[in-house]
Amino acid sequence: MKVNTAEFIISNSDVAKCPNEPLPEYAFIGRSNVGKSSLINMLTGRNSLAKTSAKPGKTQLINHFKINSNWFLVDLPGYGYARVSKKAKETFQKFITDYFEKREQLVCGFVLIDIRLEAQKIDLEFINYLGEAQVPFCIIFTKADKISKGKISQHVAAYRKQLLANNWEEMPQYFVTSSTEGTGRDELLNYIDTVNQEIFKNQGFK
Repeated sequence: MKVNTAEFIISNSDVAKCPNEPLPEYAFIGRSNVGKSSLINMLTGRNSLAKTSAKPGKTQLINHFKINSNWFLVDLPGYGYARVSKKAKETFQKFITDYFEKREQLVCGFVLIDIRLEAQKIDLEFINYLGEAQVPFCIIFTKADKISKGKISQHVAAYRKQLLANNWEEMPQYFVTSSTEGTGRDELLNYIDTVNQEIFKNQGFK
């Protein structure tokens, strides 16, 4: 897929106020400081579409970007260690779960995980939540340029082992990416394009 247009549409904290269009949506979420904004900018080929910051927790709303006029990329607040108040975190959690559980246009969630780190409890808990809520999702491992290919394989295998230990039948589909080097961009966009084509064909999205 070639990204020809990427347009910011709206930010809000109320799922009911998300765009009222029957277009497929792909939501990106991860622990704070996982490199989500950099990944979104890399995917769209726009250097500042999503705001990046050295301070974790920059994204605090549901952000909709319309891509190629026929699907939405949704940037969700990071979970975890953002330096915001307890009340703010509770608010984030509420509209994040509202989005995943109520948004009919959601086709797939992408859970971003820093490939450099051992399996983090908070990531595993969120993955398990999506599984229990029966939300379709894939895993995106980020920052692959920071470690060797051997370590990437080891860390992916460690996640697979953890998930199988948590009663998953198999490892969810995953992508290994680097925003710095562009690794995984084509694979991820082609995946979205393939899913979109199937949706347009079978479910009548215009």
